[in-house]
Amino acid sequence: MMDTVILPLTGGVLIGLASAMVMIWNGRIAGISGIVEGVISPRFADDKPVDFMWKTWFLVGLIVMGGILLIVRPESFPTTMPRSTVAIAIAGLLVGFGTRLGSGCTSGHGVCGMSRFSTRSIVATLTFMATGGITVAVIRHLLGGSV
Repeated sequence: MMDTVILPLTGGVLIGLASAMVMIWNGRIAGISGIVEGVISPRFADDKPVDFMWKTWFLVGLIVMGGILLIVRPESFPTTMPRSTVAIAIAGLLVGFGTRLGSGCTSGHGVCGMSRFSTRSIVATLTFMATGGITVAVIRHLLGGSV
């Protein structure tokens, strides 16, 4: 029961709390693509980077907690990849393109935008889900692969 109910529920609560804390404390949306963009190419106002420090620490926290999870539960990380490196690289590029096209990623739209009842985020999230479902159907049933 722990792996099927408690751990996913705990993870979801922690994601929701982190999103709420960023909104309450900073008045910002905790969309990871926007946070990464703000660290890679920060905007400036009065010769000071805007929101650079909290975005940097947010990303550091993600990386540190990933490292802690690797130590505590190494079985959570796959040792083999189900697809070739080329397929994974193409998928990553497509996700990046979709993130730019959709003005945000699943964390920004799905977690933060939908919780604010943003119409744009609801449409974006429905599009993500439908596209994912169609992709799985095509790969599994038309191409005979496994996802």
